[in-house]
Amino acid sequence: MRIDRQSAIAVQDMPARLANSAPVGLSSETLVSEICQMKWEKLDHDQILDSAWIYYYFSIQFRENLEIARKLFPNDSRLEELDRGERDTDNLSPCPGVVAAGERVNHDEFMLRSLRLEQIDPSRRRRLQAIGEAYLKTTRSMDMMTRASSLSSYEAGGLEAVFNAILRAPVWDGPALAAYRHFLVGHIELDSDPEHGHGSLCEHLKPGEKVPQLWDAFRMALAEGVPALVSR
Repeated sequence: MRIDRQSAIAVQDMPARLANSAPVGLSSETLVSEICQMKWEKLDHDQILDSAWIYYYFSIQFRENLEIARKLFPNDSRLEELDRGERDTDNLSPCPGVVAAGERVNHDEFMLRSLRLEQIDPSRRRRLQAIGEAYLKTTRSMDMMTRASSLSSYEAGGLEAVFNAILRAPVWDGPALAAYRHFLVGHIELDSDPEHGHGSLCEHLKPGEKVPQLWDAFRMALAEGVPALVSR
């Protein structure tokens, strides 16, 4: 796929910005709060869709982090249960145009299928792809324990707060955004169960000191991908 000059610059420059963006000592909780305080309620249809593309790349790194955790702790029954709820699962089915009743997919595949329900301009798609690939380059540079331990920060309230913030967006028209909303609402339900919720299944993993860098990389990717979220 050809990447235009603007997207190429994003690929070259963004990893350095992400790597150096988080002030020393900034907590995951603070970064989550900053993401939640973004201007979600001001977004239009296209901007919400752009945020969904950025989240798609987050969902890839989440799945990769879970795979790493399973390799590091192969006998951990709680992580095994979490794995069953995130990969090769039917817990988001059915969803029109995305998955049939009982169909099993990884959650990042669910996101990709959702996004493919709406065509976007190729240059816009290349720009979002460049930002997403730069984000993944940053997350993949982190050590394995940081990536594995990020699961508890994500699942024990962090993502639930972010998902509720995203749902402040005012419009969810069209099949792609309807599927995205289905994904967000479904995940809030999956995460919030006090006994079998995804947060309870990984809370024993203590987030490493570098986990805030992963949150900050996501924050920066959102700001790059959807400038309206942080515009004054």
